[in-house]
Amino acid sequence: MTGVKAVVFPACAALCVLALLYRLRDLRHQRDDPALRALLIAFFFKGISFTLSTPSVSQAVDARLGVADLGALGIHLLGGVASSAAFLTAIVYWVYPPEVARRRAFARLLVAALCAVAMLTMWAAAGAEAQQRSAHYLLQNAHRPLVAGYLLLYVSAFGAGMIEIIRLCLRYGRVAGRQWLRRGLYCTAIGASACLVYCLNRLLSLIAVQCGLDPLEWELLTPVANGTGIFFLVAGLTMPSWGPHLSAGRRLVRNFVTYQRLHPLWSALYAAVPDIALNPRHAGGLARFLPGDISYRLYRRVIEIQDGLLALRPYMDPAVAAGARRSAEEAGLAGDRLHAMVLARSLTSALRAKHDNRPVVQASGALGPEAAQAGGYPELVAWLLYVARAYTAVRSTEEKVKVR
Repeated sequence: MTGVKAVVFPACAALCVLALLYRLRDLRHQRDDPALRALLIAFFFKGISFTLSTPSVSQAVDARLGVADLGALGIHLLGGVASSAAFLTAIVYWVYPPEVARRRAFARLLVAALCAVAMLTMWAAAGAEAQQRSAHYLLQNAHRPLVAGYLLLYVSAFGAGMIEIIRLCLRYGRVAGRQWLRRGLYCTAIGASACLVYCLNRLLSLIAVQCGLDPLEWELLTPVANGTGIFFLVAGLTMPSWGPHLSAGRRLVRNFVTYQRLHPLWSALYAAVPDIALNPRHAGGLARFLPGDISYRLYRRVIEIQDGLLALRPYMDPAVAAGARRSAEEAGLAGDRLHAMVLARSLTSALRAKHDNRPVVQASGALGPEAAQAGGYPELVAWLLYVARAYTAVRSTEEKVKVR
């Protein structure tokens, strides 16, 4: 068990330090934000608590300062009472108006301070009776009335804070307007629930000692619950900050992939109708993979594809479209896939006709289903992706036939 704690708790401390440093950079622009200050204090206290929770560290602190079980006191006051109150304060300022949040935060901080004073008093009184340092302070001394009272106060303060965090996160997560704030609140609720499991485990140990059982037999739950709890707490409480950047990055990747998938279709249209390109220098092979402002370039690519299709519509033979429709229906295609295959075959025929300078046929009609033409930009992009895939499939089939 000591070996597990020696690995898990330093990792938890490092996670708190990373979260502290990550949010510390926001302090320059949000110096007057009480929620940010409370969050920084919570991460700082929690990091110290996990450092002290490492068995070798707490033992060294006790030996260095000459006070038995001082490390345990630091773990409980900083990691349980103070940090939970600070986490709760940050969430209170997130979900309530400033005036209401100020009153509620003050009340919770006052209760936490009173619990901390009472715990300190009990710890000092219990320490006067102690013979030596305890490797597991709460578990090995739970039979002593003063330590039992100390444990109850600790569990009550810590657990009550976690329960309130869960309540607020679930309540306001359902109505949060921003997506990443909602996700962050739900993630924080998961972390608080894991910490609550730890509190219940500590409470159970008090009962177990009275029944003659040894709580050390299931002490593995302590590093597991604390490690899980701090992971979700850190993720949830920082998520509103890094989440939007993640969405933006994911959107850029999606746009880049879409840009590449549309390239074969665009390239064929550009070869037939070069005037569709607003900036011909972007037509080079290297420019395809260095698109710069990918969102704008994708938008331009969609417009240029539409312009190319319109320019080639007079060469689209209705007879070719009718034959393509029959073949697609026989192949089991339906909906957008069917429409895309019809357009892809019509486009292939139109490109040949344009290349051979055949006379136009003055075809009419929409270049796709009504939903794609009447919808917004996302619907149009989705439709053109269907067309691009169908066009690639048609060209691949034709090349195989030529080879044979």
